[in-house]
Amino acid sequence: MLKGIHLTLLVGPGVPVPAPKPVMDALESIEVTTAADSPSGFQLSFAIDSRSPLHTLLLIAGGQVPWLRVILVATLNSLPTVLMDGLITRQEISGGNEPGQGRLTITGEDLTVAMDKQDMSGLPYPAMPPAARVALIVARYGLYGMLPVIIPSVFEDVPIPVDRIPTHEGTDLAYTRQLAREAGHVFYIEPGPLPGANIAYWGPEIRLGPVQPALNTGMDVHTNVDSLSFAVNQSDAELPIVFIQNPITKFPIPLPVPDVSLANPPLGLIPPMVKSLKLMKETAKLSPIAALGKGLAAAAGSSADAVTGNGSLDVLRYGHILKARQLVGVRGAGMAFDGLYYVKRVSSSLKAGEFKQAFSLARNGLVSTLPLVPA
Repeated sequence: MLKGIHLTLLVGPGVPVPAPKPVMDALESIEVTTAADSPSGFQLSFAIDSRSPLHTLLLIAGGQVPWLRVILVATLNSLPTVLMDGLITRQEISGGNEPGQGRLTITGEDLTVAMDKQDMSGLPYPAMPPAARVALIVARYGLYGMLPVIIPSVFEDVPIPVDRIPTHEGTDLAYTRQLAREAGHVFYIEPGPLPGANIAYWGPEIRLGPVQPALNTGMDVHTNVDSLSFAVNQSDAELPIVFIQNPITKFPIPLPVPDVSLANPPLGLIPPMVKSLKLMKETAKLSPIAALGKGLAAAAGSSADAVTGNGSLDVLRYGHILKARQLVGVRGAGMAFDGLYYVKRVSSSLKAGEFKQAFSLARNGLVSTLPLVPA
């Protein structure tokens, strides 16, 4: 498709296999979106005529199998990257009067869509903390190569069976996300590192680890982005306050819970000032552990990303495939905006002779915490 980049498309109802050459020849463009706070999605566009083998694909995806799975792998500099492992949810055909003018557009989502079909309400989980419940749910999707990576909450309230038995509410995806919200966690499925394998992550949003190659702007020949702009919003910061009831005096003790986490260290040296207090009066009815757990969940949700950035790049010029849910450095944007950022969203667009990405960045404040941003 593009010199220096090799694209592999695998399609199949159970175990995807490499798409045949006529299908690859008809492939015109690919769109893949990965985000930290929403499901990932993809769209494939093919040129099609009445004798195209893609009609067979359309027939299969149209109802002859429960799900048709698609895996996209981009290989850059001999390093394969799984862009998407998902399921087809929609097909559209637009006709044309001339041969080759017809278009088949296939749209799909990541594997979370398979978790959102069957209502499992009422399934009991006796004496199981939320992390164990999530592990049991994810285990049902092992046929998709889904490997659970689950980090329990620091303050986890394990229900006593004679007191309360938690039950499943809604679909597997809805219940898993509900448990994540209550713990201040996130849940997503990361494709890879090998084709057919997926990591189902349930835990705190991790903003540390390996740093991707820096995005350079305004650095002459070292500039490797097409555009990059920043915005500052300091109006959303708030501080949760939980109330823990003294068992003897019954007097509620207010306890502020700052957003401090080993998994989410500050990336900006000057965080936004707290503009308001969030009084969580309902926590006075809970046990101290459950109240602190609610407070940490609210603190994780109240962490205002005061600095956001949006931009685009050419992958060949950048030399790497930018990934969402990881850190990246920014250089050349000035003292206030240089430094490390968390990549919130990446939209990849591939077509003949072009591989571009649009991205969104975020961090908690101005001025880098690092004296020097790695290249």
